[in-house]
Amino acid sequence: MRLKDKVVLVTASTRGIGLACVKACAKEGATVYMGARNMERAEETAGELCSQGYNVKAVYNDASKEETYKTMIDEVIEREGRIDVLVNNFGTSDPRKDMDISHTDPAVFIDTVNMNLKSVFITSQEAIHHMEKNGGGSIINISSIGGLVPDISQIAYGTSKGAINYLTKLIAVQEARHNIRCNAVLPGMTATDAVKDNLTPEFKEFFLRHTPIKRMGLPEEIAAAVVYFASDDAAYTTGQILSVSGGFGLATPVFGDLADRANARG
Repeated sequence: MRLKDKVVLVTASTRGIGLACVKACAKEGATVYMGARNMERAEETAGELCSQGYNVKAVYNDASKEETYKTMIDEVIEREGRIDVLVNNFGTSDPRKDMDISHTDPAVFIDTVNMNLKSVFITSQEAIHHMEKNGGGSIINISSIGGLVPDISQIAYGTSKGAINYLTKLIAVQEARHNIRCNAVLPGMTATDAVKDNLTPEFKEFFLRHTPIKRMGLPEEIAAAVVYFASDDAAYTTGQILSVSGGFGLATPVFGDLADRANARG
């Protein structure tokens, strides 16, 4: 019960990593709010989790409507009187349009970076106003290994996640005096429905060939890192950019070829 009596808000939380974070935090004793655009799905999921003995509620947030970042935080404060943990999970990219610098429409680049950055900046700013009054809190940003390791495509997504990594450190430094910690979790290829539905088997095989732990991560494994940062176990940990990616980007760029040769030798 590492999060007992804490109020947690997770954005974009009706599926994938966000939903795994909701469940993990609820199992640790937190009151968890699911920030979601699809309220019908969120309320149904919250109801199912409540029937299992957890305290989970839904709150409206549409990432395309800036005003809902504030109203989401305001509703949590109105209902609970505080917010202890914010998990900024929202992120968007269209791989069909978000390509390399030669082929990406500037409007796509600007819109993607804008959406991903403002979802973290505005929500964090609103939460921080209340965390400062309540004596502290923890903000966890779900970034991406793509924010550390440059890719041959998705220039907007990678840029936005790199900026979120830096924003994480800025918040950590600027808010430490208010006992507010900020850390980031960087998933690698994770077995979510979005990955399963949008990436070809050939790409997944190629990606995992260059991942020392040769499998996709599980949403629950990302959520485990989130719970750590949310809990008092991490009370002296802030500004950290934690890769939970099976070691992707850690080894030599020719890791895949060398690993194949080593396996052939036995």
